[in-house]
Amino acid sequence: MKKKRALGAALLSMTMGLSVFTAGAFAKEPETQNETYRVLIQGPANAKASVNSQVDKRWDFGSDGMTAEVNAKQYQALLKNKNLKIEKVSEVTLDTARTEASKKDSVSIQAAGYPSDQTPWGIASIYNNSSITSTSGGSGIKVAVLDTGVYTGHIDLEGSAEQCKDFTQSTPLVNGSCTDRQGHGTHVAGTVLAHGGYDGQGIYGVAPQAKLWAYKVLGDNGSGYSDDIAGAIRHVADEASRTGSKVVINMSLGSSGKDSLISSAVDYAYSKGVLVVAAAGNSGYSANTIGYPGALKNAIAVAALENVQQNGTYRVANFSSRGNPNTDGDYVIQEKDVEVSAPGASIESTWYNGGYKTISGTSMATPHVAGLAAKIWSSSPSMSHTQLRTELQNRAKQYDIKGGYGAATGDDYASGFGYPRVK
Repeated sequence: MKKKRALGAALLSMTMGLSVFTAGAFAKEPETQNETYRVLIQGPANAKASVNSQVDKRWDFGSDGMTAEVNAKQYQALLKNKNLKIEKVSEVTLDTARTEASKKDSVSIQAAGYPSDQTPWGIASIYNNSSITSTSGGSGIKVAVLDTGVYTGHIDLEGSAEQCKDFTQSTPLVNGSCTDRQGHGTHVAGTVLAHGGYDGQGIYGVAPQAKLWAYKVLGDNGSGYSDDIAGAIRHVADEASRTGSKVVINMSLGSSGKDSLISSAVDYAYSKGVLVVAAAGNSGYSANTIGYPGALKNAIAVAALENVQQNGTYRVANFSSRGNPNTDGDYVIQEKDVEVSAPGASIESTWYNGGYKTISGTSMATPHVAGLAAKIWSSSPSMSHTQLRTELQNRAKQYDIKGGYGAATGDDYASGFGYPRVK
């Protein structure tokens, strides 16, 4: 039975700025013998095998090591094993994009019913069409949203989810579950592929005909472990190969430090033909503040633009993390480079309660690019993922960004190559 849109629903107080990014939090030291926490175990195969029966193994990444849940006693025992290297698994948590606009942009939004704008400014902008009323494209392409889960029953997302999986439970992978109780993932998914609902009165994303792979890698508190994220990335790659699908990964998450498990997983996915798009982070506007995995060479790092004109172009938001200024102008992507930019400030999209919410962050910019990638790939399915990446770069060069700290003519550490658009 089709859901009806509720009019006059309860109002939500909307605070701008939610985005998944952290300064690099780590699991706490155990306080009691009963407390469990996550560790990465590395070493020779025989040494790892010797402790298999002693720990609750979670992920086996082969030569990259295995992860496990251990208590304090087990942890101490592992540390005494001279044949093993033991370290705690890093976490990512929800952070707030620091925006000057956040104080004045707090507004009320209906918990259900209709969006304030069916084609929000970011959608109209990336289509380069101020009068657009609906969107199209993305057929045959899968977009894997690795986030807090997705409310797949939202009217504007209903029927789009092809896979729904949870990587945060005691069992590492739970099929058929991707419940979003936080909102962030549902918001991201809406920007990628919301289709306006059965009545055409809802909100639209960039590529509404794309199919959604909703992978919950962050818990209901907005926190998640890097091994679960790495496991999900690898699973996307394996599923892409198994199903013969063209897949774009959207990761609106990250940390300030480089994580070996996620780095290796991104390389693995890229080697399997998956395009990886990730947020640059919300630690701007100083140089070299870009976060990981966006900072990796095999991921497209996306900076956030505001709906403000400066120097004849959109402006890079102050909160948007910047890359390495020493590589400005080379049009070559290296580690810690911003690659492209897209709308990321005051973005309205779907929310986990069935309604809509407006928030800011590079987390919001990333799905604009992931959706654009799906739309382009759908129209040119013979492209490889590397050719698709080049196409995004070439389109970005057509719309150079000159507004905001660090932005300049050509390739720069604030906006990257520029702003890729539909036309």
